[in-house]
Amino acid sequence: MSRLPRFALAFLICMSPLAIAQENPWAPPGNSKKPTTGVVVFFREKKFMGGGIAYKVREGNTELGKLANGSYFTVRARPGRHEYEVHSEARDVLTLEVEPGETYFVSFGMTMGVVTGRPNLAPSDKQTFIKLYDKLKDVTGKGIE
Repeated sequence: MSRLPRFALAFLICMSPLAIAQENPWAPPGNSKKPTTGVVVFFREKKFMGGGIAYKVREGNTELGKLANGSYFTVRARPGRHEYEVHSEARDVLTLEVEPGETYFVSFGMTMGVVTGRPNLAPSDKQTFIKLYDKLKDVTGKGIE
């Protein structure tokens, strides 16, 4: 049985399914496996106060979703600075610097206002979201991507 030349063996190893599954530096930009967006998870714990009101989360003039009592939704965001806003009688803005491939968690809270609750968006963490996950309803229908 003849042996394969070293360059042929190296070619076969490089073309194996395992090697192909890894990132290919010569692939066209559209086929790149590198993440191009980050994910922002907005969630609202179920509480009695303000339970009947859903708050719209916006970025600029674009409505991203509504946070009803005990709900969450996810948004894909391009890298860079983003300002997320909620308002009722008061307005709150949260600024995030999004990195590709990263996931950010944002909790919605309320404090007492004159007529309705004052909304508050605050950075949170994965552990807090996971504790609440079983009690939250996905209002996007997509789940976490």
